[in-house]
Amino acid sequence: MTTRHLVDVHVLLIRDGRLLLSKRRGEDEFDGLWHLPAGKLELGEPATAAAAREALEEIGVVIDPVDLRHIHTAHVVGPGREARLGLFFETRRWTGQPVNREPDKSYGLQWFPLDRLPESEIIAYPMAGIRARRTGATYSERGWH
Repeated sequence: MTTRHLVDVHVLLIRDGRLLLSKRRGEDEFDGLWHLPAGKLELGEPATAAAAREALEEIGVVIDPVDLRHIHTAHVVGPGREARLGLFFETRRWTGQPVNREPDKSYGLQWFPLDRLPESEIIAYPMAGIRARRTGATYSERGWH
């Protein structure tokens, strides 16, 4: 039985009609799939501050938390994984150029046109937030029976 829920923060960086994605590196089923810059909320940390921190850690950009707009929340559970809430934030303002600061976790970064995303190659969990940006859905659930 699950005794806690993790909270993940995801960042959709959008520039000139393009979305930044990171190609995941790891020893699991997600290796080689695209993902958003994301990470876990830390104890005592506001969600927007966490999203800004994760963007700095993963891709080296500085985001003012006030420039993050919440677009979606996903309640997710998967086999063998802890249940989690995913908070998705969009921003069009940041300082710096995105670079892969975690080569042990990512093969690299790439910008994709919003109307031509490699949807079948994006992990389903972050894809929920990306789709929600288009549809306006503010909440979704995955993996619950």
